[in-house]
Amino acid sequence: MSDKTKVDNLRPGWKPGQSGNPQGRPPGSRNRMTLVALAVMEEGADAIAKKIVEMAKQGDMSAARLVLERLVPPAKERPVFLRLPDTNTAAGITQAQATILQAVAAGDLLPGEAATLAGIVEGQRKALETQELEQRIAILESTK
Repeated sequence: MSDKTKVDNLRPGWKPGQSGNPQGRPPGSRNRMTLVALAVMEEGADAIAKKIVEMAKQGDMSAARLVLERLVPPAKERPVFLRLPDTNTAAGITQAQATILQAVAAGDLLPGEAATLAGIVEGQRKALETQELEQRIAILESTK
């Protein structure tokens, strides 16, 4: 018996590489075991939550962390209020960067927040630089 015949016997009616369900599983459908697990968890969710809170009260730090993570999600960003000088000039951009640095040194800004603000000011500097270069090129081309 050849190898091709063995493969054909394993998949009667289908050719190698052909699916028995060409349309596939419907989007969003769940596995049967997932549905069973969700039903079991839903049944005991209140009891589990009460037990975790009880363990946290007794000093279990991992249970306390779990409770806190669910009750108070970690903050992604916060609004930053920092008065910056006018950034329409090179001197203003330099002063703005210095202001950001001083705010970090004073503890008014977190380093990540300062990096974001410095990036915004840097974008303004690049835009100003591009504008000045465009004006210089226009002047040079008009004098030819």
